[in-house]
Order: sequence, then C-alpha cells, then structure tokens
Amino acid sequence: MFLWLLLLILAPGRGHSGVLPKAVLLLNPPWSTTFKGQKVILTCKDFGSPAQEATSWYQSGEFWKEDSDVIKIEKSGYYQCKTPGTSLSNPVHVEFSPAKLILQASYPVFEGDNVTLRCRGEVEENASEKVYYKNKKKINDIYNPDSITLNSVFRNNDEYHCTASRKFLLWSSKETSKPLRIQVQELFPQPVLTARPSQPIEGGPVTLICETQLHPQKSDVQLHFRFFREDQLLGPGWSSSQDFQILTVRREDAGMYQCEAKTVYQSITKKSLKSQIRVQSVPVSDVNLEIQPRGGELIEGEDMVLTCSVTKGTGAVTFSWHLEGTMCLGRKTQYSLLAELRVHAVKEHNAGRYYCTADNNHVPILSKWITVTVRIPVSLPVLTLRVSRAQAVVGDVAELHCEALRGSPPILYQFYHDKVALGNSSTSSRGGVSFNLSLTTEHSGNYSCQAGNGLGAQQSQTVSLTVTVPVSRPVLTLRAPETPTVVEGLVELHCEALRGSPPILYQFYHEKVTLGNKSALSGGGASFNIFLTTENSGNYSCDADNGLGAQHSEEVTLNFRGTSRSRIGLVTGGTVGGLLLLISISLATLAALLPRFRTQGKSGGLPIAGTSCDSSNGCQETSRSRPSNIHLQELPNPEPPAIMEPLYNNVHPEENLVYSEVCSLHHMNKNSANSPRTHWPIKESMIIYSELKKSHTDDSAEECSRNGSFHEDATENYENIPNASATLEQ
Repeated sequence: MFLWLLLLILAPGRGHSGVLPKAVLLLNPPWSTTFKGQKVILTCKDFGSPAQEATSWYQSGEFWKEDSDVIKIEKSGYYQCKTPGTSLSNPVHVEFSPAKLILQASYPVFEGDNVTLRCRGEVEENASEKVYYKNKKKINDIYNPDSITLNSVFRNNDEYHCTASRKFLLWSSKETSKPLRIQVQELFPQPVLTARPSQPIEGGPVTLICETQLHPQKSDVQLHFRFFREDQLLGPGWSSSQDFQILTVRREDAGMYQCEAKTVYQSITKKSLKSQIRVQSVPVSDVNLEIQPRGGELIEGEDMVLTCSVTKGTGAVTFSWHLEGTMCLGRKTQYSLLAELRVHAVKEHNAGRYYCTADNNHVPILSKWITVTVRIPVSLPVLTLRVSRAQAVVGDVAELHCEALRGSPPILYQFYHDKVALGNSSTSSRGGVSFNLSLTTEHSGNYSCQAGNGLGAQQSQTVSLTVTVPVSRPVLTLRAPETPTVVEGLVELHCEALRGSPPILYQFYHEKVTLGNKSALSGGGASFNIFLTTENSGNYSCDADNGLGAQHSEEVTLNFRGTSRSRIGLVTGGTVGGLLLLISISLATLAALLPRFRTQGKSGGLPIAGTSCDSSNGCQETSRSRPSNIHLQELPNPEPPAIMEPLYNNVHPEENLVYSEVCSLHHMNKNSANSPRTHWPIKESMIIYSELKKSHTDDSAEECSRNGSFHEDATENYENIPNASATLEQ
C-alpha cells in the first residue's frame, strides 16, 4: 500500500446510507416500569422535522394504530412509533407490574450514560431497608437509599433487583422486586464500511466510508473513525472524518477492509464487518514507440532515447524494449502510461529494428517496428602503395589503395600527389578504393588520401614513393687515368651506365675474373686502373647494378705482347670497344710508357696490379694475384728495346669490315736532366688498328652515338691519324 497516496477527507460524522433517521420514543414519567393501574404517556419525536404529522404506532412489533404523536398507555408491552419523516423507533418495553415492590430504571438510557435505579413500594411509606443487587450481588452497603446511580452502562445481560422491608401494623415482611434488565439504547449503530465506487478501477480513486449515525438525542456526541486493510491500519489513525480516500488505487490494494468508530469521551468503540474490495484493471492498448532524435538517424556517440507509451491501461505497467535479433534491452515497471530507456553513446551495433511491449498483467501488447540507423564518421584512412616488386620501377603499375576501416557508406575518397589532387572515387561498400598509376620518374614524391562521408573528412598519413630507373647497358672504355701525377704504364678502365637510379654498383672483370667494384652515388660511372703488362692482356668487361638487375657491358680486348726482340703489339677488338679505347687512351701516356716495358724473362715478369678509381676519390691499389708495392719509378733501367714491329691479333678478314691504322707511335731519343733513366731511340714503337663495322645495332653503339662518340655515320671510314707531337702530348 502506498500510504503517501492516501488522503483523508475531513468531514463531521454523518450518515451516507440515505436511510431515514429513527423516530424517538419518550416516556412520561421516564420510567420503564410502573405499578399496574397507572398510566404512561408516550411521545413520538421527529428531530428532523419540526412539523408533526400523523404518527404510526406499533405494539409488540405489530401495527397498532395511527394517531397523534402523543398517546397514553396502561398495558404492558413493547411500543414503537414512526412518522413520515422517520423510520421506526427503537422498541421500548413498558411494564405495568402488580407487585408490591418494583425496581425502576430511568429511560431513555444510551451506551455510556449514567442510569438511575429506584426501588419503589406500592405504599412507599411502608417500604424500608432498601438494598440493590446486580446479578444477585449486593451493589453497595449504603443503607436504605431511595435510588442509586450506575455509571457508564452498556448493553448487556446484567440483571438488577432490590429488596425492602414492608411494615404492616405490628409485623413486617421482606419484599423482593422482579429482576430488571436496563434498556440501554445504542448511541450509534455498528458502522458499515462501503466503497465508492464499489468496484474501483485500477489507477483511479476510491473512497472508503464508515457509515453510522448518532441517536438524535445524542447528536452532540463526537465520533472518531479509522480504517484497516487486512487488519493493518491505514493512514495516520483516528480522525473525525467518516471518509478515507485512496487517490490512486492499485491492484495490490484489493483485499478485506474494515472501519472503526468511537466516541471521544465515553470510549465506546464499534467495528464494522469486514468488506472485500476488488480492484478492476483496464488492459493496456495502443502501444507506441518513439525514438529521439526523431527519424531514428543517429551519429555514433550520440545518446538515443526510446519512449514507450500506451493510450489506455491501469495499474502498474511493465514496459520492455527490444532490438531485433537480441535479448531484451531493458525493462521498467511503473505506474505511468509511458516510460523511457536511454542508450548512451550509440555504436554501430545499436543500429537495427526496435520495438517495445507494454503489459499490466494481461496480454503483452507490441508496438510497431522502428528502424534505427547509426552513421559512423570515417576513421583515419590508411593509404597503401602496392607495386609488383620491392622497389617501384619506371613502367610498373602502382596501385594507391585508400581505405577507412570505419565509416558509414557512401564514402568519397580523394587522392593527392604532393598535395595536388589526382582524382576521386566514391564507394558504397567496404574495402576502400584504388587509383592506378603507370610509373614514370615524375611520379616520385609524397602521396596521401582523404576520406569523407558527410560527417567530417579525415586525411591519411603521407606515403613516399620513389620511382627507380633500372640501369642501362654499361659502356666500358679505356682512357688515361685522371690522377694529379702522371703514372707511366697506368690505364683507366671506366664503366658507365647512362641511365639508372643511384646508387649503382660497378663490377670490373678481366677474363670474367672480378678485379674489383665501386659504388657510384651519382652519375658519371666508376673507374678502375691497371698497369700495362703482358699478364694484363685479355678481355675486359664490367657490370652495372642498382638492385633492379645487373647489366653487362660488351667485352673490350686488350693485347700487349713482347718477344725476345722486345717487340710489343697492342690490338683492341670488339665492335665499339676498340674505337672507345683508341679515343680514351692518352697517346702521350702510351709514348711515355712503351720504352719502360721490356721482356721479363730473367726477372720472372712484372706482377699484374690494378687500381680502382673515380674522379673524386683518387686511386686505390688492388691486385689480381699477389700484392705488390712496386712503383714504376722503382723499376731498374730498361735495356735498349729491339725494333718494334707490328703484331696483329684478333683480326678476322671479312667483306663487311674495314680495317684502318689508327696511329703509329715513334719514340725518339730524349735526354732529361731530371730523369735518371736512359731512353732508346725507336723508329716505330707501335701501330694500332681497329676494325670498323658498317652498321651499329647494339645498345653500346647507340649510347656512344648519343654521347658524341665515334659513329657519326654508319658508313663513314676513319683515316690514319697523323703522327704529330701535339697528338702525342694529348
């Protein structure tokens, strides 16, 4: 029971039944017992209507006569009366006794009143020594009282009588009265508990009424009331109001009720019979679900409010909320026609179809379905660069893939190269989008992408792309070393790939045996130095590699031979390599170096040594066989060389080849004060020939042509080079 919902309506005690008030029957004299032969006047009173009308009289429960409101009687019996404005009065027993001694009780007497008992003899002067008894027990020791007063009498079966001595002349006798039961009238009848409405509806009010009515002769008496449910007191307790109101009756308020009334001063208390009150309930109807924000479209992170309501329904209603495919989201039971469920910070899994139910112990009623969508802002997109190999190479197809792992579609993706837009693409499915590039060197740089779905754009991190160019076929040339000090007998092998992304690793080979390697961090190729010795004759080549596949140059043949007559011949072979060798080798260096060479039959020969060089780092000695620190300046003075005669090698006469003498070297006697060496006169030191092709189809010829090398015209022949001192010095 919810006591805070109870309300006491204060009102004075009054009748609610609509029954007419009782008529009041008065006696005069006011004694219910008198001696036979005397008369008693009966008066019928209607306190509610001052105008007296015809009165109906009843004797022993039967209609006696209709007369005025005042009549005289002299016959024993039970008398009642009523008027048109009253109901039948309480019966009054009037006794006309033939006894010599009677006990009289005053009339009317009401519950809680004081009553006077009087013991009377037929001849009062002869009655003496009066004694009063209650239930055959002497009431007091007072001797010979004419009357006694009993305090606060109630309706019960107590019997009273009296005794007295009666004198007659010289003798006396003891007389005993007839037992008397005091006619105690109800001050108010037993209350009757009623409810209005008699069958209250759950959720509505109900008023409990404790119905009783004071006797008209006792209208000045104050009554208080209180109410009970299942013997449990309701409200604060005693109150002057006959009404007790429950503003909102619940189903659990049904049960057995009772009320109690009492007088304020006489402490006369009466309880009603128990009355059962049943509470009717109205089933819920018209269940409706509303979602805030309206429309059911939310952005991830927002709060969602689900409001379930009913149009009708009484009592406690149980609301529950459901998402399709899941268990109950929440349940509330309350005395209300609506309830709310708040979902904090919705996520993607909160999207779906929702409904609610309402039930008040009848059949659960379902609402309509409402679809909720949760739009997710795009997350930071991830840009992935996909190529077919570890390094991006010119000509490859690179795929730029941009994907936001979270975000509601459709998502628009934008691609950027160095902050310049490349293009865009929109997708309504997951997985992102791709943008393909056919790579050129201009595609190197920083790439990023942007994703947006109308809820804010997100920019990816920058991804760098370096497009690598594979090395072209390198060109191997022989030339005079670019060293601060001219070293006689030293020849530089220079290997260069005209295309290719650095760093490029160059490998030098003699007869397919590695001489050394050099890495070039920029263009210009790399060099490797060797000494002209008989052991160094043979085929030379080089490799270039920048991690995208090595390229091998054409072989260049270098023959340098000596005989017992100290004859040395140098012939180069190869389609283009020979010409490059002729242009690159400094003739002055060859002229200076040739007198220094001689046969090594006695000493066992000069060790083969080489040095790898480039233009910036100078030279570093390497050895193919064993290390040697012998410099040209440390060699012993040579013997006079024999007459040099041409020695031909690698010559294959064919119809489509043209052979030409490139140069003829003659070293004359030269004395120098600064040189301790002796130079022998040589009429003809060396003659160099080269074979010329009529057409050039290989990569090396093509590259040489681009660099302004020998081949200006595929059918052009070369003439003999003049043997000039200026040329030798170059």
